[in-house]
Amino acid sequence: MKKKKHTTAWLLPLLLIITLPACEKNEPFNITTPAYQIKASEKLSIPAEIELPINTPYGNTRVATFYATGVQKYKAQHKAGTEPAVYEWVFIAPKANLYDVTNKKVGTHGAGPYWAITAADSIFAQQFTPAKTATPDPNSISWLLLMPKTGTTPTGIFSNVDYIQRIATKGGKAPATAPQSLSDTAYVYYTAIYRFSKKN
Repeated sequence: MKKKKHTTAWLLPLLLIITLPACEKNEPFNITTPAYQIKASEKLSIPAEIELPINTPYGNTRVATFYATGVQKYKAQHKAGTEPAVYEWVFIAPKANLYDVTNKKVGTHGAGPYWAITAADSIFAQQFTPAKTATPDPNSISWLLLMPKTGTTPTGIFSNVDYIQRIATKGGKAPATAPQSLSDTAYVYYTAIYRFSKKN
């Protein structure tokens, strides 16, 4: 009997050593964190429509990458050529918080559009002509390639940025149901990854 107890006491720690790493290995990742989303976005295939120019011979360098969570704001407008009036949604602006790969809230994104980390680190953007867009997910807002806004000066960490990409979007599209009056507004939740790059 004593020998049996001794064997059991010796096997129990061994089983724990084998089992605990297995549990840790199978523990699910928290896929809602900014860190996870940013890392996952590095494996995405970028559509040709919004890929960075090659810029030979030196290429481009990523300056920063942020995860955004917030809303896309829409308002009602009178649809042209309808009488009695029919209304449709028109985009106003984004309003979102920016997070870095450590899950820390580092800045904001808003009308302009602009991205700001501090008062000394900000950038405004505009579309290329023609616009560079892609829609991998028809249920979400488009992926974009933007440029710094003419007449503005990017500052701080954004001072040398030449390209802004919006990728990995989820949500944010205007409501499928048309507005019923001119005073209607809609705030549609969305998330996205924003990449900032410069020419070398």
